Amino acid sequence: MTDFAYTQAIMEALEALYGEAHWSPRFDPMEELVSCILSQHTSDVNSLRAFANLQRRYPTWQAVVQAPTEELADTIRSGGLADTKAARIQNVLRQIHQSQGEYSLHNLNDLADSEARKYLMSLPGVGPKTAAIVLCFAMGRPVIPVDTHIFRVAWRLGLIEKRIGEAKAHDALQAQVAPESVFRFHVALITHGRRICKALNPRCSECPVKEVCFTYRESDAVR
Repeated sequence: MTDFAYTQAIMEALEALYGEAHWSPRFDPMEELVSCILSQHTSDVNSLRAFANLQRRYPTWQAVVQAPTEELADTIRSGGLADTKAARIQNVLRQIHQSQGEYSLHNLNDLADSEARKYLMSLPGVGPKTAAIVLCFAMGRPVIPVDTHIFRVAWRLGLIEKRIGEAKAHDALQAQVAPESVFRFHVALITHGRRICKALNPRCSECPVKEVCFTYRESDAVR
């Protein structure tokens, strides 16, 4: 058995229920980055609406930068925290243009995963989850994003310790997943967290991996 056998088995058991995910880019890296900033602390529906509004109003990234911040905030209001996100988006775009000479993340193609993450996390307001989303979802890199659902499922399964927190969970979890399976594993866990392994009242009776779930076995032992 390989070092990845356990996570591979979990992923395949979940995929038997949810289906296997296949990677294809939703946005280019710049679009994914801005979309991800808009998604912070709100729902996918609201953030995607805000991103669509931004794209309709501003034909270029330069136009976004040159827009009055209050106007940009009004445009993305549906995404929540609009004043903060508008300023953050403009600051990120300015820094990218300053370092690259254009509004582009083509430079990431020439960087190893660790260096690409480091560059993205040097941008204002970009943390490990946002950096991982850009690399995984826009570029197909084997970098696992850890959101609240994945973090919850991972610690319940005993893959990581809850006390390490989401920020450190990226590296701890990624070390246990085969690089070629990172995207599939991410999608399987996030789907499971949304549908069955919920924060409140998880539906353990329907869980296909409950027999290997550390939290389920522990709770079963005290019943």
